[in-house]
Amino acid sequence: MVMRNCKHFKFNLNSNLIGIQGFWNQIIYLKSVLQSASPVRDLHVIFKGRFCCFSQEHVEDVDSWGESIENLLSCKAGQIAFQEFLKSEYSEENILFWLACEEYKKVTSDPEMISMANQIYTEFVETEAPRQVNIDSGTRTNITNKISEPNLNSFDTAQKMIFSLMARDCYPRFLKSDIYQSILQNRGKR
Repeated sequence: MVMRNCKHFKFNLNSNLIGIQGFWNQIIYLKSVLQSASPVRDLHVIFKGRFCCFSQEHVEDVDSWGESIENLLSCKAGQIAFQEFLKSEYSEENILFWLACEEYKKVTSDPEMISMANQIYTEFVETEAPRQVNIDSGTRTNITNKISEPNLNSFDTAQKMIFSLMARDCYPRFLKSDIYQSILQNRGKR
């Protein structure tokens, strides 16, 4: 298995990138988006080059993003689009916290769990955190009281609250956004 690092993601050349032809298809697609008359002409600015990391099948999943937030978040390209939308609404911390919790659940060693739990807590949960998420004080206190002995479920309640917030408030606005509408309009022009 050949592993490479792109500027933003690690990916497996054998499965995630569909070879040189797939890469050029991505470039051609991005050029067509930039030349389109859609409201968001500069998707390269929105995606900041990260789009090249995904295979064509992920881009074609764009229709399914409109079916549910679960479909949107199950696709890396969907995560990026949603993150850029949330950034434009000054609520990017929600998706970043949710993604960090998803990665946290995959941790297999205790030292790594403790380290990652403290990083998530410091970045998103503690009062006055740089990217403090909007969770109730009881949940915040519960996490604070147990952070010295974290487990894989330490952030579950907070993650569910943030997921619910994104599903109820942000996701419907995302579906109407110029970002999503532009991607929908331009996906077939590859």
